[in-house]
Amino acid sequence: MAWATHYSDSAIRGIGAAEVAGALGLILPAVTGIATWLVPTAAVGLVIVMAGAVRRHVIIGEGVKGAMPALTLGILALIVATGRIWLAPC
Repeated sequence: MAWATHYSDSAIRGIGAAEVAGALGLILPAVTGIATWLVPTAAVGLVIVMAGAVRRHVIIGEGVKGAMPALTLGILALIVATGRIWLAPC
C-alpha cells in the first residue's frame, strides 16, 4: 500500500473509520428501518472518500489500474446515492 506512506497513522485510522462508518450507514438503516435518511448520506460520504482515494492513487503514479478498486466502489456508492435520493427516496 504505497499510498499509506503519505499519511500519518492517525490519518489512516481516520480514513478507515470513515469507510467503516459509511459501510454501516449503508447497511444498518436499510436493515432496521431506523433513520433511513442515513443511507443516501453515507453513500454520498463514501463517494467523497473514494474520490479522494482515486485522486491519491493517480497522484502517486499508480494510474487507473491502482485506482480501479476505489473507482469501482465510488461508482457503486454513487449509484446507491442517486437511487436513494432521486429514484427511491426514503
